[in-house]
Amino acid sequence: MRAAFLLVPLLLLAACKDEPDFDTRYDKAAKEIEARAKAMDADIAEAEKAAASKGLQAETKPSNPPASSGE
Repeated sequence: MRAAFLLVPLLLLAACKDEPDFDTRYDKAAKEIEARAKAMDADIAEAEKAAASKGLQAETKPSNPPASSGE
């Protein structure tokens, strides 16, 4: 019984790991975001190249709606 009483806290202690600090988590997230952005840029460039090779022109839409007259 004593062994079980001592074994449980040791197992719980062994299960706990040090959490990474903020800088480590930030660097990891920044690298993941940068990798995703590069992949998206490559996909966009490939799609534009495919559209250009087919003779299609990409339609550009204004990013902002036209200004309202206030009425």
